[in-house]
Amino acid sequence: MTLSVLDLASVYEGMSHGEALRQTIATAQEAERLGYRRFWVAEHHGMPAIASSAPPVLIGAIAAATSTIRVGSGGVMLPNHSSLVVAEQFGTLSALHGDRIDLGLGRAPGTDQLTSSVLRRGAGPESVDDFPNQVIELLAWFGTIPPLDNGIGSHVVAIPGLGDSPELWLLGSSDFSARLAGMMGLPFAFAHHFAGGANTRIAFDVYRDAFTPSVVLREPHSMVAVAALVADTAAEAERLMLPGNLGFVRMRQGARPSRIPTLAEAEAHPWTINEREWVTERNAQQAIGTVDHVTQRIDDLRAVTKADEVIVVPQGPELDVKLRTLRELA
Repeated sequence: MTLSVLDLASVYEGMSHGEALRQTIATAQEAERLGYRRFWVAEHHGMPAIASSAPPVLIGAIAAATSTIRVGSGGVMLPNHSSLVVAEQFGTLSALHGDRIDLGLGRAPGTDQLTSSVLRRGAGPESVDDFPNQVIELLAWFGTIPPLDNGIGSHVVAIPGLGDSPELWLLGSSDFSARLAGMMGLPFAFAHHFAGGANTRIAFDVYRDAFTPSVVLREPHSMVAVAALVADTAAEAERLMLPGNLGFVRMRQGARPSRIPTLAEAEAHPWTINEREWVTERNAQQAIGTVDHVTQRIDDLRAVTKADEVIVVPQGPELDVKLRTLRELA
């Protein structure tokens, strides 16, 4: 089984952004030592618990601190950006680091509506609807397909970019990106770690049914993302998941985003019956427990989805817990 890592550059209470980013780089170095194939970071904005608002910058730092592991985005939220700028950024990364760079693309804003409007300088919802056209533009900027016959493609060139293509993936948490990835003949990664349930299997079925061979892929190639935490017992794993789960609960309840709470704060939280039921259901969909249970959950998820790769999202209230999970799974 091909295993990779998706890291969210977690910011815990009492931690600086610099420390969070350095921990992400250290995690990438350990993942490389353990033999993981890819190390991805995700674009989020205005979220105090996540420091990866600028994936190309962080990817450059990670790639410079490693030598063999593939490094990329899981993902860049393309409607937030000009496709030409993304082509230049990732073309630069590919020019510097060769065939080690992945460009995973998403169409969600990765933030709230107000922050999204500032990022996009007032662009409306149609910027999300234009996502397929932006992906096609990227393929043209990289030279994967011929220049677009739109009056621009023959006059504007991405430098670096043209001839410096990263490995391109479409990401999603619904069947929209699954169908689009299939129709375009691109690799597809599904975010089961926050969109688990019946949608997971459906998305992979949609992807394979829609798949059309392309200059990028002759056959479907897919990956599933799953949250993972390994501990000595199931009870201890559930306890260590409390801070992250409390953060999710607060967001679901409309609370203002904050840094990841401490374990003591999460344990002291007056959990309601509904909150506990939601947490139990969420943990059951992910890979949380002893190493045998976590391994079995990953095997089962891969069997259900028929995914070619698995990317784990290590959980925990501190770095050592996350690194233990990566070591146990490796």
